Amino acid sequence: MSKEILINMTPQEIRVAILENGMLNDLYIERSRNRGLVGNVYKGKVVRVLPGMEAAFVEIGLDKAAFLHVSDISNKNKSHNETLHVNQILSEGQEILVQVLKDQLGTKGARLTTNITIPSRYLVFMPNADNIGVSSRIENEEDRERLRNEFMQQEHRNKDAGYIIRTAAEVADNNAIASDIKYLNRLWENIKNTSEIEAGSIVHKDLPLYLRVLRDMVDEDLDVIRVDSRETCNIMLEFAEKYVPEVARFIEHYPGERPIFDLHGVEDEIQKGLERKVQLKSGGYLIIDQTEAMTTIDVNTGAFVGSRNLEETIFKTNLEAAQAIARQLRLRNLGGIIILDFIDMQEIEHKRQVMRALEKALEKDHARTNISEVSSLGLVEMTRKRTRESLEHVLCDTCPTCSGRGSIKTAETVCYEIFREILREARQFDAKELLVLAAQDVVDLLVDEESGSLAELEDFLGIPIKFQVEALFSQEQYDVVIL
Repeated sequence: MSKEILINMTPQEIRVAILENGMLNDLYIERSRNRGLVGNVYKGKVVRVLPGMEAAFVEIGLDKAAFLHVSDISNKNKSHNETLHVNQILSEGQEILVQVLKDQLGTKGARLTTNITIPSRYLVFMPNADNIGVSSRIENEEDRERLRNEFMQQEHRNKDAGYIIRTAAEVADNNAIASDIKYLNRLWENIKNTSEIEAGSIVHKDLPLYLRVLRDMVDEDLDVIRVDSRETCNIMLEFAEKYVPEVARFIEHYPGERPIFDLHGVEDEIQKGLERKVQLKSGGYLIIDQTEAMTTIDVNTGAFVGSRNLEETIFKTNLEAAQAIARQLRLRNLGGIIILDFIDMQEIEHKRQVMRALEKALEKDHARTNISEVSSLGLVEMTRKRTRESLEHVLCDTCPTCSGRGSIKTAETVCYEIFREILREARQFDAKELLVLAAQDVVDLLVDEESGSLAELEDFLGIPIKFQVEALFSQEQYDVVIL
């Protein structure tokens, strides 16, 4: 598989697109006004302890207090069988070192942990742990054991802390690992010396997005990293030569006049990633609905009629949909609970193959996923770890016309609401005349198709009713004014 990373730089925004075999699979956006907080370390102050929720709210200098659950509080000294409650660990006014696990999402504040992790190219340093782990992406048990044994021989490692050996370390030599350890030791010394820092202040900020690319997104499939800013390209080259020299050869500047995302069709894919309907090559399609509680994905055969029989048509559509779903989850960065409604299949073997295709397609997803079996209703329940806002939440606002419902009342429905409002106003107040302000379509319906009903209402009330079109009103908006 070939992999390209495209970086589009503007003063306001950094966008990183990851293309696999020429197809956009991942998109990362970081805006200067609203940069992500995940990975940042703060000196926090506990403002409220909630024993009933086994959690605390911590002030870290944001507009909303951040949330810290007891399960995310480090306590290296407790025994494995011992259960400590949040009010035994924390107290109001206490100052603690915390790291952001999840950005602020909607109305929820950031999620915190005291289990601080500091990543480098080959390692993840865990000062509040004591175990040595190996990335789960390294599956060969002999390689895992070799890496663990070689790491234990490193003289500069912190004996009182934990480490995770990352996938990139599989091809790194001992000198590169030693350099990483020294770098992490220096960084941790700077972070933990917070005595002079005021509570609610940031202690350590994670790297900007274009440098995190070099640390976290480079693997053996990478062909090239193209950057459309010469200045940024030079910064990346300097960083790579200092910390990840083996990556420097992949970095190149894109000097073309045509925007780099347009050249590779990324802009069109971003627009498609915001649409509710996703077309499949066969003629079938997906319908993706994102709600507060969960995301639902419905699979339909659409124009695909197959060539053999109905069961085979359904099976082929579901197989293609499994690939498309995995890609859409990554592209749209959908997280939380996800319900997949595949087309009902009769054969057990077909169900098994579709599930296997979905699992295989999700193997390259950096976010952790968990998939259940097909339920008795033919639904597949899955979860995907959510650490940042979805593509839709980053790029879009809730529709001001429908307030996110996805539909508005018909002009006919609004007409009948206006009739009821007129009756209420006429009975409550001594009005000599009423003026109705409404949208064009509503007024047209009132004075045309509903003119007979309107005349009856005027006779019944004994007062005239006038209408005025308000161009700025949505179809649902109206006002009844007493004259």
